[in-house]
Amino acid sequence: MASALGKERFFPTGDSREIFAELCQATRGGPADYSGITYERITAEDGVFWPCPGTEHPGTPRLFTESFPTPSGRARFHAVPHGSPVDARDDEYPLFLTTGRLLGHYQSRTQTRHVAELEDGAPEPLAEMHPATARLLGLSNGRHVTLTTRRAAGTFLLKVTSTVREDTVFVPFHWGDQQSINRLTSPALDPISRMPEFKVCAVRASAFETDGE
Repeated sequence: MASALGKERFFPTGDSREIFAELCQATRGGPADYSGITYERITAEDGVFWPCPGTEHPGTPRLFTESFPTPSGRARFHAVPHGSPVDARDDEYPLFLTTGRLLGHYQSRTQTRHVAELEDGAPEPLAEMHPATARLLGLSNGRHVTLTTRRAAGTFLLKVTSTVREDTVFVPFHWGDQQSINRLTSPALDPISRMPEFKVCAVRASAFETDGE
């Protein structure tokens, strides 16, 4: 990759151990200190958790059990008022749409789609819906369903499952183009963090018109 970018002189080695040793040196004294971790320790101890500031340090499987990185060492809590979703449900859009991850895929599948076992396990996004909701809407497991929000519509295979709430449809976000569920989500931003409100918006679900019913 460095060679392709014309920066190979900054990366004189391709040996993973040397690269890891550089990481250990670069993180020494930092919050994610790798300096006490070696390949041999990782093998012998079945993994070592950072921060690990020395070879005699046991590693840190769980952070903040004794103190937090604040001047007092105590955690800081802030009361935050609840805000309702900007994109509210109504008679036209009666369900919640929420998005999330699958176990076998990561982000936009840039890496995981190249692993045959992971791709075969989840080759496309499924819209997950509770059985009671599917019956009410006349939808069947394994058939196509059209999800429509105030911004866009998309068609997905339906997975009927009791693991979701009756008022909610879940679709994973790992795919792009016409299978991108984020085309349908709300552009609203949190007023403080400016994070997009991807996780909740109003949606309606209907049978795909050309699904051969």
